[in-house]
Order: sequence, then C-alpha cells, then structure tokens
Amino acid sequence: MMILYAVLKVLHLLFAVLWVGGMFFAYFVLRPSMSAIDPPQRMLLHTRVFRRFFLVVWHAMPIMLITGFVMLYLLGGMSAVPWPIHAMAGLGVVMSLVFLAIVLGPYRRFRRTTDRTRMTASLDTIRKLIAVNLVLGLITVVVAALFHVV
Repeated sequence: MMILYAVLKVLHLLFAVLWVGGMFFAYFVLRPSMSAIDPPQRMLLHTRVFRRFFLVVWHAMPIMLITGFVMLYLLGGMSAVPWPIHAMAGLGVVMSLVFLAIVLGPYRRFRRTTDRTRMTASLDTIRKLIAVNLVLGLITVVVAALFHVV
C-alpha cells in the first residue's frame, strides 16, 4: 500500500509541477517576450504554444484528479483527512473547471477564427483565466507546503 501511495504521490506532484510551472512560464516569460515579434507571427506562436500546452494539461489534469482522489481514498476518505487536503481537493476541482472553461470557450473561439480582433479578444480572456488558475495553483502549493501534506 505504501508503494502504491508513493507512486500516486509522485505522479500527482510531477503533473502539478508541469501544469503550474507551465502557466508561470507562459504568463511571466513567454507572453512578455512575444512583444519582440510581429503580430501575425505572434498569433501563429500562440496557436502552436496553446495546442502543445493544453494537450499536456488535458492529460495532466485528469491524472492529478484521479491520483489525488485515490490517495484520499487510501487515507480513509474526506472525513479522515485534515482541512488542507479538503482545500487542495477543492482547488484542484476548481482549477480543472477553469481549464475546461478555457478550452471549451475562448480557446475554441481562438482556433476557429482568422479574424485578428476576435483572436485578440480570445487571447485576452485566455490570459485572464490562466492568471486565475495560476493563482489557484500557487495557493494550492502554499497550502501543501505549509501544512506538510505533500
């Protein structure tokens, strides 16, 4: 049982690092760096970056939810764990819903249009929702670290 829990925890943490780290990189490194390229190339780069990153998150998100809830089950369920684990589970579900909102809303619109104004509006919405998820992800990391639930 301890080996199973350890494997689940490693998978959970690895995918959390990929997701939250990817959002941090996109928001604070990639996006500001894009001002150095022309708008048409910027849109092409956004298209390629989102396709790859969202594919990673599309796989990471369910793996994180599954591993998290299986670990929770192995610990005895929600009634057997302290509030920080409840907070992490709740934040994980909210982050997943925000990601789905991005992919099914503004990202879908971004992919289906060639109109630069619509693409820019979709990018702005995606950027804001990624910022929300980044904050939620960082809060989750802080909760995990402060309360030694990692």
